[in-house]
Amino acid sequence: MSHYVDLNSDLGESFGNYALGMDSEVLNHVTSSNIACGWHAGDPLIMDATVCICKEKGVAVGAHPGYPDLMGFGRRAMAVNPAEAKTYMMYQLGALQAFCNSYDITLQHMKLHGAFYNTACVTPVVADAILDGLQAVNLNIAAMVLSGSYIAQEAQRRGIPVIQEVFADRGYTEEGTLVPRTEVGAFIKDPQEALDRVLMMVTKGKVVTNTGKTIDIVADSICVHGDNPEAIAFTRYIREGLTKAGVTVANFQHR
Repeated sequence: MSHYVDLNSDLGESFGNYALGMDSEVLNHVTSSNIACGWHAGDPLIMDATVCICKEKGVAVGAHPGYPDLMGFGRRAMAVNPAEAKTYMMYQLGALQAFCNSYDITLQHMKLHGAFYNTACVTPVVADAILDGLQAVNLNIAAMVLSGSYIAQEAQRRGIPVIQEVFADRGYTEEGTLVPRTEVGAFIKDPQEALDRVLMMVTKGKVVTNTGKTIDIVADSICVHGDNPEAIAFTRYIREGLTKAGVTVANFQHR
């Protein structure tokens, strides 16, 4: 049986004179990008440059909408109502869509950022509004969402293209959610352990949780990070290991 998987990374998260991440390096190893849309990070010049380099390297472009929280990098929870959640999605998708149009490339997907992502996984009223906003902009844009989450299930029910995402460097709970960053087992730091877990998720559809229980999981895309040299080396190790194991690494526009 052939196995395919996408590798995605969050990019374009610099702002003005402040540089964050090693985008040009990580783009040599991933197949899809999640580009900040100016609210938690990024600005028009950075969005333009990031879309341009993605096209040059053949990396699919996705929007990475977050809360309007530059100071907190979008990681702080915000109390937003459904109308706000919907229009936040529409506004940020529309911004990145403009840059995609200028380079004549397709906006493959959207992936929420930080606290917006976490809230949508477990809060149906917010998730529903986000999906309303996505559908209002473009019915063909896929939702890249946490594997098995409420928003993944609801997007599938609506007929929205869904990319179920897993994480190479994060631990999982029995409920299929990520172990909170403040708890033991939140991070997988050893590259070989991460690769073994990724291969299990991709080829067997299983993951071992922080309690030792094995649960089902769907791995359409693996999130990796590239914000420092160690992260770049980690990402390279994961990609090379997948290829050696016979897994085809490709985005959803090249299958």
